[in-house]
Amino acid sequence: MDLAQLTYMANQIARNLAAQGEAAAIEATRQHLADYWDPRMKAAIIAADGAGLDPIARAAVERLRPAAE
Repeated sequence: MDLAQLTYMANQIARNLAAQGEAAAIEATRQHLADYWDPRMKAAIIAADGAGLDPIARAAVERLRPAAE
């Protein structure tokens, strides 16, 4: 799966959860990525520069970084 597809998917998740409010949506998106994404998918999006990610998705990916290192 390429980075463009991962970015698209992360943004979809974040947009679907945005109605919860920013803080809750960031945490719910982070939790979804942590629970359901394959480790290779997580590693790829964490290693990327975040270009193309919506703010909620970007914050969620940033919060994944410490757990992945």
